[in-house]
Amino acid sequence: MPVDEERTVIPDVPRGPLCDYRSKAQFNWKDFRLVLEDKELVKIKYDIWRRLEREPLFAPVTSTLSVDQQKERAARQVNRIADLELAPPEIYSKPYKYRVRYLMSINEALHAVCPSLSVKIALGVGLFTNSLLAMGTDRHQEIYNQAWNREIITCLAITEVSHGSNTKRCRTTATYDPATQEFIIHTPDFEAAKCWVGNLGKTASMALLFAILYTADGENHGLQGFLVPIRDPKTLLPYPGVTVGDIGEKIGLNGIDNGFVMFNHYRIPRENLLNRTGDVTPEGVYESTFSEPGKILGAVLESFSAGRLGIMQESSNTLSHAAVIAVRYAALRKQFGTDRNGPEQSIIEYQLHQWRIFPYLAAACVLKVSVFAMTEIYLETVQKSQAESNGFELLTQIVSEIHALVSSSKPLVTWTARDAIQESREACGGHGYLRAANLGELRNNHDPSCTYEGDNNVLGQQASNWLIRQWKNAKVESPVGTASFITRRDAILSGDYDALLRTGVRLESTEFVSQCYEWLMCWLLKQSVAQMEEASKAGVDTFTARNNCQVYRARDLSRAYAEYYALESFRSRCARADVNADLKPVLFRVYLIYGMWCLDRHMTTFYAGSFAKGSALADAVRGTLLRMCGELKDSAVAIADALAPPDWVLNSVIAKSDGRLYENIQSVFMTNPGALERASWWKVVIPSKLRAKL
Repeated sequence: MPVDEERTVIPDVPRGPLCDYRSKAQFNWKDFRLVLEDKELVKIKYDIWRRLEREPLFAPVTSTLSVDQQKERAARQVNRIADLELAPPEIYSKPYKYRVRYLMSINEALHAVCPSLSVKIALGVGLFTNSLLAMGTDRHQEIYNQAWNREIITCLAITEVSHGSNTKRCRTTATYDPATQEFIIHTPDFEAAKCWVGNLGKTASMALLFAILYTADGENHGLQGFLVPIRDPKTLLPYPGVTVGDIGEKIGLNGIDNGFVMFNHYRIPRENLLNRTGDVTPEGVYESTFSEPGKILGAVLESFSAGRLGIMQESSNTLSHAAVIAVRYAALRKQFGTDRNGPEQSIIEYQLHQWRIFPYLAAACVLKVSVFAMTEIYLETVQKSQAESNGFELLTQIVSEIHALVSSSKPLVTWTARDAIQESREACGGHGYLRAANLGELRNNHDPSCTYEGDNNVLGQQASNWLIRQWKNAKVESPVGTASFITRRDAILSGDYDALLRTGVRLESTEFVSQCYEWLMCWLLKQSVAQMEEASKAGVDTFTARNNCQVYRARDLSRAYAEYYALESFRSRCARADVNADLKPVLFRVYLIYGMWCLDRHMTTFYAGSFAKGSALADAVRGTLLRMCGELKDSAVAIADALAPPDWVLNSVIAKSDGRLYENIQSVFMTNPGALERASWWKVVIPSKLRAKL
């Protein structure tokens, strides 16, 4: 049980109307939070928030700034963050896992305050330097230091106007000239222009550019990374041969200056090639450390797992914020009642409302834990690889499984957050549509997470492809253990719902949920492989056969795999010895709500595969979901408190921790600039006939 000293890292919430529900919880909400998040990381976040709350530059804005103002504000914030030195100097001498986890926690705290700020830092410092470490060597150390110390503003230029997910078909070229020992970077046409490059639009002076490397003999050596100067860092004016600009206003995240760039036979030194996986000699001979070109690309792109993990961390927090707003509002908003003329009751009491918002509250808890566990696996793997003499080889041994796990989980987390925001907005009615409710800002700023660093649907295909390979292999290669269930596939597929109950597995148990998922994944795998093999026999090429099993097979498989991992991670965390006994009932309800909610989404497949007949399974799953939602009602506000950041960070007038809903809304209404004044354009409202008499 966490001692009082551990609880003190989390500030108390103020007394107020929400205490009516807070008092009904049978557990300490701070203890609940310390199950979801490591206490040291919680402390880091609150320390960051306390420091930023004192900074005027980070105060919430009350009206929408112009696009240019948003970019300037984010740029100023980036510089201020550098001045504040949020990470103590000794952090950088710590082991890799500790250091990166600490910096990730800082970025999570920053994202909660200003998403544009955190994305700018994540792209320009985190992702750039991680990619440089993965792809570069000692000769690039100076650029690494300059980027890390924010002496230069950096970016990653990958996506092109006509190619995003299919990076192999990018068309920007880098042709080696042995006479001058330079690479000539060239954009053949506008479709090959690099675009959507964060930090590039107005500010970046250095790009990590992906281009097709050609040697002087005309041989294509595939996609490689290059350090390409874009602008003079002292004047931010572009160099000759570089056409660079801003792509314009976006739906959200307008603090980030996304840009495009084209090169006209632009020359860079030979040493600017990132040469960890391959190099070009001064004479122009290409030398690779890999014999297979496909492995080169895999090694180059491996570093992006860290970026996708960062997106999941941020998205799980966004999901939490949406759920907190919906739950607090539901506890305070009263409508109707059992007696038409009697007192109204809080809308949180209604089963329909519970069914709408509690699964997202549960998802916020489960996915926060699973993303943490996934990040642990990744960081431990990288740290171990760095400690070994054959580190790079060791890392690549399990990179396929980590990649599959990340590729399935990033869509799950970001889509769940997207849906949670929309459902929360609707569940909060008209007040949820207020800008001051912050759900609109959450929605617009979160939306690109579903497509950047890998379109969700494409990523899901990568995960299902890995699972299908494990199914077809003679031996399952799953060192992390996420696909070890495949070794028991015959026994799993021989069972069904009735057989499961006959073995004594209780409906309301982790075993029931887990075994349902294992059957689901095995059936989807079997059907996917059978469909592809049948297509192949009919003469359909492998590419088309694989694509034609996505909609009702592989796509569902990828999602189920991610949900299964999330639930197993949450179950494992709740089983640890540091979880106090009074937390176990509510944690179990959270598990069951998320588990049954997810299983309900796959109900068609359970019946299609004859796992169940009649209505028994559907009735059992849905009945359990509704019953668990009802049982969670008295704990919901306390869980929301455990997920919530400070009020100034949550920045929602309808979800302040003091619970004074209508007083807070009144303050926003009355202090809105110009709210009580006659419009300056009042004369245009007057009908023309009446206006003539004025």
